[in-house]
Amino acid sequence: MAIPTAVNGQITDAVTQSNLQVLGQAPAMAMSAVYQAMAHSTGILFQNTVNQQQQAAICGLAATNQGVMQIYSLNSMAAAAASAKVARSDGPASLLLLLLALKALKS
Repeated sequence: MAIPTAVNGQITDAVTQSNLQVLGQAPAMAMSAVYQAMAHSTGILFQNTVNQQQQAAICGLAATNQGVMQIYSLNSMAAAAASAKVARSDGPASLLLLLLALKALKS
């Protein structure tokens, strides 16, 4: 004890030691708070990732359902006949000739 006081020396030593203990533990406590915050943030990250995957799966199921509904709503023979007519038609070639003629007129 450097300065004489009216308080018992053992009391001042105990207070000094507890103050030093608090100061000595401060870096460890700060790091533990950082680790706890990081663990919490990582947990929220994983929760968000799982939620996003669930939402993507729901969107995929909805798109598949819509596709199946469209397939079942068409008469397959009518669709095949219409596709065959479009394939046999001369429409694309006529449109191409028309486009070439319009380009020739522009220049």
